Amino acid sequence: MNAKSAPRAVGEGTTRTRLDRGRGALGPALELVHTGRAPTRAVLTAELGVTRATAGAVAAELEALGLIRVDARPGAAAGSQGRPSHRLALADDGPVALAAQVHADGFRAALVGLGGRIVATAPGCEIVDADPAKVLNSVVDAGAQLLRETGRRCVGAGLAVPSAVAEPEGTALNPLHLAWPAGAPVRDIFAERIRAAGITGPAFAANDINLAALAEHRHGAGRGARDLLCVATGHRGVGGALVLDGRLHTGSSGLALEVGHLTVHPEGRPCHCGSRGCLDVEADPLAFLTEAGRDPGPEVSLLQQANDLIRNQYADPAVRTAVEALIDRLGLGLAGLVNILNPDRIILGGLHRTLLDADPERLRAVVADRSLWGQSGVVPILACTLDHNSLVGAAELAWQPVLDDPLAALA
Repeated sequence: MNAKSAPRAVGEGTTRTRLDRGRGALGPALELVHTGRAPTRAVLTAELGVTRATAGAVAAELEALGLIRVDARPGAAAGSQGRPSHRLALADDGPVALAAQVHADGFRAALVGLGGRIVATAPGCEIVDADPAKVLNSVVDAGAQLLRETGRRCVGAGLAVPSAVAEPEGTALNPLHLAWPAGAPVRDIFAERIRAAGITGPAFAANDINLAALAEHRHGAGRGARDLLCVATGHRGVGGALVLDGRLHTGSSGLALEVGHLTVHPEGRPCHCGSRGCLDVEADPLAFLTEAGRDPGPEVSLLQQANDLIRNQYADPAVRTAVEALIDRLGLGLAGLVNILNPDRIILGGLHRTLLDADPERLRAVVADRSLWGQSGVVPILACTLDHNSLVGAAELAWQPVLDDPLAALA
């Protein structure tokens, strides 16, 4: 830690002793403020299990690094007793991560600060080239332009893609809805483009639903859950992710929770995986539009068409029947996952969030009726709350080295 920024020792030994104790607490302290779990220095002290003096030194160093702000005039929290505590907040003008997302209907770049706050976004592109290098070059160019315009320091970059991403290679194994070749080395391409653009910091890539779950767990509807199941459908297909004991679970090679290939309708539509009736083709926007007897139009994304149909024409019997059919299929898949995983919370994103809003009781009843754990105690099913959660999750990848060791990452 920076000796210049630490307060004088008060009843805790030498300044050097306090600094040495606080150095290892910098990362945990930053994560507590980042996730909103330490709004004051008193809470930070309790969560870290250190003395007030050490917590003060840690907060001062994080402030010196430009990551947080410490309120110079402490105020008492509502209903609290004892002396007031200094409030902690994330720095409004601090560093950012470059986040990028590619999906079937375009791509988007953004700058994301600590706390999952989107600082700036670039206009999204609606055409995705079949060559991943061309797409990633364009999205990095858009991100680099945002960095130039804002003048922010960049800690790294993260990319969300609608494909399973194999570890440790960083290859997109099945980007089916992008027309990209199977096994495209998306992480290497992204990292090379990041370096070529002169953007500092490491580059990462991961599955978009995994990143949505990570973001929701830290900043949204999944906050506080220990074992969190996230299932979502965006523009095409269905994805799932699991936060297990507070950590994103990706399996031995990054391919865990490919829930889109759970069979929920054995005589249903052929799936890209070679099976039939998978969630991927039975509970996504295209499946809903087909079920409702609507021909997809080219004007807007399939997701927007499906959402608009439910929100604006739910009284139409064909639309209501399609909603019920998809809820039943989704509920069947969720029940199977509940039986296997026993999560303490389920969150739904994309079209699935809209289905939940349309008829929450039906979905919860299907899950409870088909799952052992549901029958003994209904698992809460909630809607995702973050806008652009996959983008926020992509930024979390880039922020993680800073959360692990702020001094080393920002040196």
